[in-house]
Amino acid sequence: MKILSVIVVFLGLASLVLGILFTINSGSAEDEVAESIAPLPLDQLDARYESVKSSQLTLAVQESEALQNGQAPSEMYSWLTLQRTSLGLARSNVGLSQLTRTLGILNIAIGAGLVLTGFVGLRRTLS
Repeated sequence: MKILSVIVVFLGLASLVLGILFTINSGSAEDEVAESIAPLPLDQLDARYESVKSSQLTLAVQESEALQNGQAPSEMYSWLTLQRTSLGLARSNVGLSQLTRTLGILNIAIGAGLVLTGFVGLRRTLS
């Protein structure tokens, strides 16, 4: 029983360390995304994406006949497509960094619980 308690404590400590690392790295990842879209603040990213998406879809409807005839899309359509793609990638990176932060916090909570459970188990076996 004592060995199991020690294993639980070590697993809890490992979970705590990983949770701290996840939380720290998620902050730096979000900072990198903010730097890559520098003039645009992160809180306006979703609104900008939606406006570019609606502009691109409106333009696609207008150019659908030209696109069906095999003509190349206009420069504006290509530019909006590229902008929508880059903003979509930025949105997904922000979402991943938020998920990583959430998982880090969850790992910290689980690690703390495992450490406490392991110490309680050690206390009971030593008594």
